[in-house]
Amino acid sequence: MGYERIAVRRIAGACGAEVSGVDLTKPLDEATVGEIRQAIVEHGCLFFRGQPGMTDQDQARFAQYFGKFGKEPFVEGEETHPNVIAVVKEADEGGKPNFGGTWHSDWSFLETPPAFTFLHARELPPYGGDTMFASQYLAYESLSPGLRATLDGLRGVYSARVSYGPAGAFADNRNARSMKIRTGPEALDEMVHPVVRVHAESGRRALYVNPAYTVRFEGMTERESQPLLAFLFEQAVRPEFTCRFTWSPGALAMWDNRCLQHFAINDYGGFRREMRRSTVIGERPIAVAEAGTRAAA
Repeated sequence: MGYERIAVRRIAGACGAEVSGVDLTKPLDEATVGEIRQAIVEHGCLFFRGQPGMTDQDQARFAQYFGKFGKEPFVEGEETHPNVIAVVKEADEGGKPNFGGTWHSDWSFLETPPAFTFLHARELPPYGGDTMFASQYLAYESLSPGLRATLDGLRGVYSARVSYGPAGAFADNRNARSMKIRTGPEALDEMVHPVVRVHAESGRRALYVNPAYTVRFEGMTERESQPLLAFLFEQAVRPEFTCRFTWSPGALAMWDNRCLQHFAINDYGGFRREMRRSTVIGERPIAVAEAGTRAAA
């Protein structure tokens, strides 16, 4: 199926496409939104360049075409809109940990993690600060049949403790000090999700573990889980599964957390970077067995 309202140019073999012919500072009609949704399901992540006048309200309006706002744990929203957060790193923060600087799928420790994330560039360094994406469809599909069968029945335990717990990376307020991050004991809570999730729209299976939030397999200790998790973390981000987006002023990226991981590269010490980020809620991850039951019904 082609596109009539937008132009879509694929940028890598694994995932990612640039979209042109649309002004995100203005309301969009249903047909245009439908084509953007078709493109995001097909490519996993979309990049809209040349949106410099986009405000927090514009971003919020665009995000809500694709779902309802969910919970934004551990980071406060802006006064301009409670569901838009500022992702900032000041020039003097140097090599300190940056927000999003680990491969992950956004807020995958929640019961219903975000389906889509939206990130708009407000101020960029002269170089660096790219964002990488990795297709978890390909990460899963390239595994052996035997390992896929094993993973299809496993469930993982997810927690925000490594980043936001009392001893987490951001408990040290020198890390990401320019952001409105709060940490606390609620980050120790755990959530169980399938290790392989079935995408609600494409029907494809995707690997769903990441080093930021997956701490072990259900029914196993962390030590027992570590060897297989370490292999899967490496498998998930093999170079041939990735695309890399170099930001330009006013660009907006949109990605599907149900089938991608992403990583914010921290290579611009001495320069300021400011983005605006929003997420919309998705479904609770669908297990392979559950998807089969739904199909039979």
